[in-house]
Formats: sequence, structure tokens, C-alpha cells
Amino acid sequence: MDAKEKVLGIMKNAGKPVSAGEVEKLSGLDRKEVDKAFKELKKENAIVSPMRCKWEPAK
Repeated sequence: MDAKEKVLGIMKNAGKPVSAGEVEKLSGLDRKEVDKAFKELKKENAIVSPMRCKWEPAK
């Protein structure tokens, strides 16, 4: 499983919008890996931001 899949899975399991810092703590990934995964997921429209600095999987 790559970082992008892991980040998306954590977001789905959280059940609420999460920040990159929360994903970092829950996943054990390095912050740079989390930021890179967020950037790729945003580009693919796989995640959306319902509020500032919080993200959740797109529906």
C-alpha cells in the first residue's frame, strides 16, 4: 500500500474531516509523505475541504 492509499484509508476511517497533522499521527508516515499524498489526492479530486485546513474523502 502506498502513502496515498494509506492516507485516504485513514481519512475514511476517521469519519470526520482531518488535518494533515492528524493523518501524520494516525498513519506514522513522515509529514513530507503526507503532504505529497494530499497534493496528489487533491489533484485527482479524491479529497475535498469542507472547512479550512481539514480534508475528507470526496463523495
